[in-house]
Amino acid sequence: MKTQIKGTNMELTEPIKGYVQQKIDMLDKYLGNLTVQIADIEVGVENNHHQHGDIFFCEINMAVPGDLLRVRKVEEDLYKAIDKAKDHMKEMIIKHKDKHNI
Repeated sequence: MKTQIKGTNMELTEPIKGYVQQKIDMLDKYLGNLTVQIADIEVGVENNHHQHGDIFFCEINMAVPGDLLRVRKVEEDLYKAIDKAKDHMKEMIIKHKDKHNI
């Protein structure tokens, strides 16, 4: 699976890219024989109008045969947002496979 990682309203550093790639690679074991050509991952900072610091988000889009799996999580910590998005995507992959008997 090819991944595209994008940063919004923040600098996308190598440690962040590496962390995101590591978490996305963990999803491969749940995909099994499900073919995903590309996974779009966007991490960033929500609009800067929040009074109590930055609010981070992680959005994952995976195009699977016949469907688009999409997850967006918002947290006060970037790494927590990435972890929660990965966990939720894992659940969506399992549901999709069960629904379509894959």
